[in-house]
Amino acid sequence: MKVAFLGTGLMGGLMAQRLINKNFSLVVWNRTIEKTEKLKSLGAKVAANPKEAINECKTIITMLSDYNAIIEVLFKDEISFTGKTVIQMSTISPGESILLKERVEYLGGEYLEAPVLAGVAQAGEGKLLPMVGSTVEQFEKWKPFLNNLGVTIQHMGEVGKGSAAKLACNQLIATMLTSFAMSVGYIRENNIDVEKFMTILRPSSYYASAFDKKLPNMINRDFLDTNFPLKHLLKDLNLVISEFESKGLSTKVLEPIKRILMEGIRKNFSEADYSALYGIIHPEK
Repeated sequence: MKVAFLGTGLMGGLMAQRLINKNFSLVVWNRTIEKTEKLKSLGAKVAANPKEAINECKTIITMLSDYNAIIEVLFKDEISFTGKTVIQMSTISPGESILLKERVEYLGGEYLEAPVLAGVAQAGEGKLLPMVGSTVEQFEKWKPFLNNLGVTIQHMGEVGKGSAAKLACNQLIATMLTSFAMSVGYIRENNIDVEKFMTILRPSSYYASAFDKKLPNMINRDFLDTNFPLKHLLKDLNLVISEFESKGLSTKVLEPIKRILMEGIRKNFSEADYSALYGIIHPEK
């Protein structure tokens, strides 16, 4: 199978590499061409523009920053999607995904969404957690392909449901890590050994594996090894807040976290790992 992979950044690059390792033929494109060099060395063809990649392949994966980027990449040029399938794997809103579906289908193509949970390590190992929004028939058809990228391939329902599930997960990322950062800062202010605190927390029902993954970043105030950039967490939280408001759900807990993230952007943490939440909440004295 020949696959067009559009967006080879932090996550997309590793996902594309995984497909190459699984013997798929890839045509890749990224706005910053330097991010395609490793894939080229592994055998991928680097397209000069999205249209070239799309025209050469019947399967198109998008792993781009947001809805506007997807619109520009897929529809800026006049392209026929007849006989092609677009698998949208970025984090966007349910409404945005439905609009993409309508537009791809109008141009003769097939569309499904499969946003993923997990980080860069899991992307490289093929252990992502895709949340698929599609028809049942599409899910059965594309599940074997998605198995190359992830585990526990879950059908959430029709297009839009996968995006909603992904936003629910990313809301947890924001709220859980903010709470954990607050607790770690409080423990340290009380001169309590953080490892003793973790020894109590780990076997409890309040523990999440992300806590241990991000704890060294917090202790060392080292947020440069980026797993998920702070700017993307803010983008996703804005989508969550908009979705909650559209459903009549309270955003009282989310608004303060949004302000913390915005403060982080102002303090040049935009490209830093989202564990920089700790540095924003507990600035160096």
